[in-house]
Amino acid sequence: MLTACELDLVRQIIIDFPRLSQAELAHTVCELLEWRRPNGKLKSIECVEWLQTLQQTSELPALPELRITKPRGPQRVPTDCLSDPRPLVRGRLSDYQPLRLELVEDLPGRRLFQQYIQRYHPLGFRFPYGAQLRYFVRSSDPSVEVLACLLFTSAAWKMAPRDAWIGWSDPARRANLPLLVNNGRFLILPWVEVPHLASHILALAARRLPADWLSAYAVRPVLLETLVDRPYSGTCYRAANWVLVGQTQGRGRMDRTHQAHGTCKDILLYPLEAGWRPRLCQLAPLPSCHVLIGELP
Repeated sequence: MLTACELDLVRQIIIDFPRLSQAELAHTVCELLEWRRPNGKLKSIECVEWLQTLQQTSELPALPELRITKPRGPQRVPTDCLSDPRPLVRGRLSDYQPLRLELVEDLPGRRLFQQYIQRYHPLGFRFPYGAQLRYFVRSSDPSVEVLACLLFTSAAWKMAPRDAWIGWSDPARRANLPLLVNNGRFLILPWVEVPHLASHILALAARRLPADWLSAYAVRPVLLETLVDRPYSGTCYRAANWVLVGQTQGRGRMDRTHQAHGTCKDILLYPLEAGWRPRLCQLAPLPSCHVLIGELP
């Protein structure tokens, strides 16, 4: 929760430096107020969204308009022959085991990942902000290329059914939200037709992700979430023992303005370890690296 003094400081920074870009303003605010991730990196991307939210509040009418340095929201990803369809992959799951989850870290891999999601996922690709990890799923068969793609990102800010199912208080949610991770995209490439592959991949990802997220962001998650758009029913998630806990209200995953602008989605959750609920519901002092962006006094 911001103090009045901190909010005044943010307002003064924006007024004193009207020529700064959104990214530069956010970087400055994060440095001065020590808004950092558990791994020490500045939370500049989330701060940009928070600054835009400040512009819309009637409590701060004097805020100057922030410059946008690049397009926001969904962006068309250029595609080329690298993501063209491959030969049909069929057979039993055992024919392709053991499967391997490969972190996508280099530029060529990220571009191919974006193209696959853009071309073959029903929601397309949009550049995520905040913490994120991307995976290719590969087979032990060297003749088979990528089978699937997975994207994990920061968890949704608030979702009433999720929060009720967890049972945490609002202060506990603010303190422990970094312990949740969102599965933002899951794509089995359309030329891959292997029964039970999707649920098997989800099980592998649930075992692999906690250590990778800890390595990247110094936090070990205890719960996964995903949102399933209609008319899809999330069959593979249910087969992998994810729990349906309710539906969103169509406000978007990171909504803080309470304005519905999307479709309702099913919310599915998957605990990653025993004792996850007490861990999420406990209320401990909030370290500086977990300072929340987006709450006004």
